[in-house]
Amino acid sequence: MTDWSKSDWRAKQRVQMPDYTDSAALTAVEGQLAKYPPLVFAGEARRLKQELGAASRGEAFLLQGGDCAESFEQFSADSIRDTFKVMLQMAMVLTYGAKVPVIKVGRMAGQFAKPRSAPTEVVDGVELPSYRGDIVNDLAFTPEARIPDPARMLQAYTQSAATLNLLRAFSTGGYADVNQVHSWTLSFTEGEKSERYREMASRITDTLDFMKAAGVKNDTAHTLQTVDFYTSHEALLLEYEEALTRLDSTSGKWLAGSGHLIWIGDRTRQPDGAHVEFCRGVLNPIGLKCGPSMTAEDLKLLMAKLNPGNEAGRLTLIARFGAGNVGEHLPRLIKAVREEGANVVWVCDPMHGNTVKSSTGFKTRPFELVLREVREFFAVHAAEGTVPGGVHFEMTGQDVTECTGGVRAVSEANLSDRYHTACDPRLNASQSLELAFLVAEELSALRAQRVERAAS
Repeated sequence: MTDWSKSDWRAKQRVQMPDYTDSAALTAVEGQLAKYPPLVFAGEARRLKQELGAASRGEAFLLQGGDCAESFEQFSADSIRDTFKVMLQMAMVLTYGAKVPVIKVGRMAGQFAKPRSAPTEVVDGVELPSYRGDIVNDLAFTPEARIPDPARMLQAYTQSAATLNLLRAFSTGGYADVNQVHSWTLSFTEGEKSERYREMASRITDTLDFMKAAGVKNDTAHTLQTVDFYTSHEALLLEYEEALTRLDSTSGKWLAGSGHLIWIGDRTRQPDGAHVEFCRGVLNPIGLKCGPSMTAEDLKLLMAKLNPGNEAGRLTLIARFGAGNVGEHLPRLIKAVREEGANVVWVCDPMHGNTVKSSTGFKTRPFELVLREVREFFAVHAAEGTVPGGVHFEMTGQDVTECTGGVRAVSEANLSDRYHTACDPRLNASQSLELAFLVAEELSALRAQRVERAAS
């Protein structure tokens, strides 16, 4: 792209980004980051784009999940392992339901910055700048903690590099062995309330047993023990993104070296804004959050800016409307995509439109509303004859109590037990796996409908 440079965003409207008071410190940090190796590589981003192209045609399915915002304080090898583990379990169940490969993308190794609904917050009559994620400032409610500190970008980079190192080891070192992953899943179905999922788990067991009997394990051991795992985050803090952007010598294009897939949030998708300007010039797959306020006109303009070559897999539209609102908004956006003949991957984010305040004062997301939005998403695509390409969850492998419902029946009274999130409530391991079983049922039903239509 000859009409773009990685700093062009600086001349555009900037929103949801901090104003650093020490410009010299900011410049020094940006210069230091610019010398560091990229966290991901161009070949990986191109491979992910190719796989997402398959998802746009119904030949693969995207599972994107992880923390609402990564934390410096809660960073540990165990937490990375636990989230990776539950995503592998979810992917196995979804693969069985969809009968296509599942693309595994973590909201990890870079998901540190958070947009906020207001620039300040008030606690006990004291007003301070909002917490914008650990890459910007600190959660502690003091004037000093809330000052944006550019040095935090260096800590975010170091933590991201360590996270990616561990994820790559887990992905290729045997931890992802398909038989081991299924054994973890079987323990979930042992509970009395999980009985409805036992049949599908048994069918997966039968499939694996058949593969062993047929000698498949001997011929494809590597394939059954390793996975491709990608990382993603919202490209919100553009000083950080620009500093890690590198020129790919193979293609001559620019790579956002901070993560494989980066997305533009619902609050930062102004067609003439800084975030769209930055993202339009990098070769990475780009996600675009689409909330109820997204107009057909803006979507058409954004598709033209972000994917002018109409590449399959380049642009993923992440729908986030809230349960009960999908039927009103998704069809009109599908129509806009059809009118442009655009290649997109349709993904459902059932988390962000379903946040409520519990009677006990905690922000939560009821499991039944999350599931309802997923089902509405599938129903609209079935009616429109379009492809539901994936799901996007805020989740963790830890046993938190942040979202109500699920087979373990987290109640509003339970929320205070293990409410650890710094920002938005996440599905816990049990709720995440249960949702995977339910999405797999939707995928299986959709596949059966397609087979039936093809036969008639």
